[in-house]
Amino acid sequence: MTHLTRSAVAGLLAATALLTATAPAVALHTRHGDWLEITVSRGEHRADGARSALLRCDPPQGHPRAAEACAQLATVNGDIGAFPAAKGAVCTMIYAPVTAEARGRWHGRPVAYRQTFANRCEMRARTGAVFAVDR
Repeated sequence: MTHLTRSAVAGLLAATALLTATAPAVALHTRHGDWLEITVSRGEHRADGARSALLRCDPPQGHPRAAEACAQLATVNGDIGAFPAAKGAVCTMIYAPVTAEARGRWHGRPVAYRQTFANRCEMRARTGAVFAVDR
């Protein structure tokens, strides 16, 4: 039969309490962080040559222009469709469609965005740095 001393039992209880207290905090941070899976595809459908990045905003990372994209998203509370058109943007009328998709979470709310633009210039003028995933 194994006997545990009072100090051994106290140590085990303290370790268990510490693990129990920190586990929910880690899960909460993962669930409520601001992140978007960003994808840009040629054409109107997701293609093999699609570019993608995982944009995280606390702190900004995982995206070539993460800090700029996160700052822009903050101005519209994560609603990509609410971006104002870029002032002074001039795009050619060449039809070379690109599809921009974003899925993830912003301040605990789900984000789902999908839009096909006539070309990359139009996409940049309407979405800023968010879909700038070309390296």
